[in-house]
Amino acid sequence: MSVATFLAKAEALQAKGIMAMFSSDVTLLKEEAGGAAQAYRRQLKQEAAAGKPSACPPEHGSINSNDLIAHMQTYAAADRPRISVGQAIADLFRKRYPCPAR
Repeated sequence: MSVATFLAKAEALQAKGIMAMFSSDVTLLKEEAGGAAQAYRRQLKQEAAAGKPSACPPEHGSINSNDLIAHMQTYAAADRPRISVGQAIADLFRKRYPCPAR
């Protein structure tokens, strides 16, 4: 899913207010973000095993939905259709949890 699609769905849910709880898009967005985060964590483990992790998050660190949406909104609107949720999560991890210089 692209960042543009994710943000459009998230904004539509926010507009629904409490009624958003009954939308299937809530589950869709949670699964999309959760799956992308898990995939990135697996990638990080491989990178760390090779000695070159792209980010160094704490073992139990997490990113909440507000953080993710705020990060996605930093991309230029013209770029959002070309950026996947997975790429956005990877970019956010790199930005939030940079590895110390070696």
